[in-house]
Amino acid sequence: MCTNCGCSVVGEVGIHSHSHENGHSHSHENGHHHHHHDTHQTIAVGQAVLAKNDRLAERNRGYFMAKNLLVLNVLSSPGSGKTAFLERMVQDIGSRIPTGIIVGDLETDNDAVRLSNSGAATVQITTGTVCHLESDMVLKAAQQLNLDRLDVLVIENVGNLVCPAAYDLGEDLRVVLLSVTEGEDKPLKYPTMFKSAQVVIISKIDLAEAVEFDREKALENIRKMAPQATIFEVSSRKGQGMTEWYGYLQQHLKKSPVSTIS
Repeated sequence: MCTNCGCSVVGEVGIHSHSHENGHSHSHENGHHHHHHDTHQTIAVGQAVLAKNDRLAERNRGYFMAKNLLVLNVLSSPGSGKTAFLERMVQDIGSRIPTGIIVGDLETDNDAVRLSNSGAATVQITTGTVCHLESDMVLKAAQQLNLDRLDVLVIENVGNLVCPAAYDLGEDLRVVLLSVTEGEDKPLKYPTMFKSAQVVIISKIDLAEAVEFDREKALENIRKMAPQATIFEVSSRKGQGMTEWYGYLQQHLKKSPVSTIS
């Protein structure tokens, strides 16, 4: 986690709207370089960072609740298919369930452009050297969207199964993707991430046979680490399993959708 890898020392963070509702803006926060000489001091700094983030996450949660938004924090390792999954979701149900997306990446706004082209109001956060999103970044980005027009706000976190697990962003549901190409033992290797998930999505299920994915072993590992999680098996490319996911999403909406998803 960040108290070990040092990525909690925040440099320049960029926030760029693709909703075309507001102007381009950037925020700058300069990190402070402290030199600590023992483990106790390092842990104390890390705990302070997380405690501050937790307070801001509660502020976010109250703000989103007042807007009647269902907020998803979507996490995975790089290449698991997060953007393709969200792209398919917006294309299929975006007209009935207006969705805004905050995208976190170290650099580039490529994913935000893709999602904007699919019809979602989108804001890109470029974190520079920071491998996770924090609550204050999310609030600044969310305020660039017209939240009153949205039913769902998705936070596509930076691709990483370690540091983002420690940061509450004020979400309602934590959604973790595991693609069949990553292997069946990811939940055992990254238990903190899976233990905090309300939903686990097994993605790229159409490739399972080609990569000799051991489905039963993967399900066993997920249930061992995340017995509380609801599991979906989906293919964003072919649409397999997406209807079941949309049904789950609809059950958790805080506003009535324009029409029922069938």
